Amino acid sequence: MTDIASIDFIINQFVWDWNDLLKAVLSLCAGFVLGFEREWKDKSAGFKTISIICLGSTLFSLLSFKLGAGESEDATRIASYVVSGIGFLGAGVIFKDGVNVNGLTTASIIWMSAAIGMAIGFGVYVIAAIFLLACFAIIVSGPLLNKYVIHNIVRLVSVSMKREDLDAKDQLLSEIKPLAKHVKIKKQTMSADLLTIDIEVLIDKRNIRKFERSILENKQLVEISL
Repeated sequence: MTDIASIDFIINQFVWDWNDLLKAVLSLCAGFVLGFEREWKDKSAGFKTISIICLGSTLFSLLSFKLGAGESEDATRIASYVVSGIGFLGAGVIFKDGVNVNGLTTASIIWMSAAIGMAIGFGVYVIAAIFLLACFAIIVSGPLLNKYVIHNIVRLVSVSMKREDLDAKDQLLSEIKPLAKHVKIKKQTMSADLLTIDIEVLIDKRNIRKFERSILENKQLVEISL
């Protein structure tokens, strides 16, 4: 009798429910909304990737809820591993370009799409909708804020010069300090022939071109990474 009851319980848990179909459709729509902007900007993770992540998170939440029904610990056990798995996916789109780090926004959207997918899977539609709209508003308004409101940005540059050019470092700093609001030397490394300096600057966006030109036109610099 116990075995029959267990089988009946499992069958009942996996009987198709139209509510599950609704969750799948909503999850696909949420993933499309979050991924469209990434696709439009030709980023590494577009609406296909984000939609699949959102849909997969919803599926794991459904399975977790159905398999662990009645047991509070089991009900969230599978879903908890989704968070760990999404961390690996997010790390895959973050890469270092010289001294700058790219892909953080895409990784954040991947992380958020999984959270929204899980919320849909557990049936908390209002919370999922609120966070979806909030996230979309941030994605859309971000470039506008950068263009019209936020004037200062942080830039990291790495330059190398010959060790015997003792005045090269001082001359470089004297050229860029008038253009930047703050200049900080993050790291200095010496090799057999070269002195490499990583510099962090807080600079007005209107001075970016002048800043880059002053570095690129410096004849004493052997290697430059902007």
